[in-house]
Amino acid sequence: MPPMQALERRLGVFSATTIIVGSMIGSGIFIAPSIMAGYVATPGVWLGLWLVGGALTLLGALSYAELCAMMPRAGGQYVFLREAFGPVTAFLYGWTLFLVIQTGFNAAVAIAFAKFLGGVGLHVGESDVVLSVAGFTLSRAQLVAVVVIALLTWVNARGVREGALVQNVFTVLKVGAIALLVLVGFGSGKGSLSHFAPVLGTKLGAEGLKMGFLAAMGVAMSKALFAYDAWNTVTFAAEEVRDPERNLPRALVAGTVATTLAYTAACAVYLYVVPLGRMAAVAENRVAAEVAGVLLGGIGVTLVSIAILVSTFGCVNGLILGGARVLYAMARDGVFFRVAGRVDPRRHTPTGALVLQGIWSAVLALSGSYDRLLTYVTFASLGFNALTVAGLFVLRRKRADAPRPYRTWGYPVTPAVYLAGAAFFLLYILLGDPKDSCLGIALVALGIPAYALFRRRAQVEA
Repeated sequence: MPPMQALERRLGVFSATTIIVGSMIGSGIFIAPSIMAGYVATPGVWLGLWLVGGALTLLGALSYAELCAMMPRAGGQYVFLREAFGPVTAFLYGWTLFLVIQTGFNAAVAIAFAKFLGGVGLHVGESDVVLSVAGFTLSRAQLVAVVVIALLTWVNARGVREGALVQNVFTVLKVGAIALLVLVGFGSGKGSLSHFAPVLGTKLGAEGLKMGFLAAMGVAMSKALFAYDAWNTVTFAAEEVRDPERNLPRALVAGTVATTLAYTAACAVYLYVVPLGRMAAVAENRVAAEVAGVLLGGIGVTLVSIAILVSTFGCVNGLILGGARVLYAMARDGVFFRVAGRVDPRRHTPTGALVLQGIWSAVLALSGSYDRLLTYVTFASLGFNALTVAGLFVLRRKRADAPRPYRTWGYPVTPAVYLAGAAFFLLYILLGDPKDSCLGIALVALGIPAYALFRRRAQVEA
């Protein structure tokens, strides 16, 4: 490919790390802990799920680090799956990522951004309807979400450095906000350490009692894993990271560890201030706002709203930056729309993929269907992550002589433990929520005829 049509390595280790942290920390940590309290009513187990989620993510990141250093190409996880299991498996992942995983997250987090503008006095919620025609409704929140997606798509189209700058600033701000909440919470004396007892037990919440202990653990864990999701985003932009053989493994480990510490500390202060029973009953699951209200009154709720606005804005930026690179890689393989393979000759950004991703993200935001779709693909997303880690074993055998600047620490134990943990939660997410899990698998399966169409077009053109 001519140099003017190629992506350029302009990201350092700090930017790569903030892509991971910023993409993971969105609105989940401010809401998911309350949802989980409805399934698990034992404080130690509830808090332990966040540690387990972080540990599982770190084990996955260690495996991805070897794959990244070995193949630092645009598309990341898509490329790993292609090399390990073939083009069909890779396409099904990329297809699902485009159809809903990345674009659905873009829509959902952008809508969350709009909804939390209400915390600073702006009336742009989903109930603020501006148009209603034949069953279709359009709210101010949806319009704001489209504007946010368009703005950040434009920023990232201007250059990867511009996108990384936005990511760096907003990631530092959001991590700082969580740290401040933790310090104020534990320093206030307005909570109680008794809320942490009992540390162990099998007590379930109201929702968990409906499905049994293991299924409740699986569904509760899926909420934590949702908050940890997108840790693999930096692999999509691997072709634009300087010295990727060293910087990508460093970023993956540092990013997942930093996020795990931030999440666990935030959940600990939530529990210190608000006991689990009350946490499960918080209005709209806004536990962070509830805690800030106890600590600081009305001004605390406003400050948390600002923190969530910063968090969600930065999260959408990271998702937009990373996701477009997968579409770019697919287009270059001839299994996606050709426009996604276009690179701006001056700015060296995959503008076609960015625009295509932005348009579909906006469509999902306007449709209002993204929430349900995200529920469907939680199961599929974890499944693809597990399959990618399994690909490490395949490539160790299939490409034994390939250069490996970084080798997974603790191999083969660490990836095996990740796969065992992922299999456990996949099984019990399926048992606890079979309808949505099966619908997620069905969405993935829709990619099979799509792949056949793209391949047929490529053969005709050849």
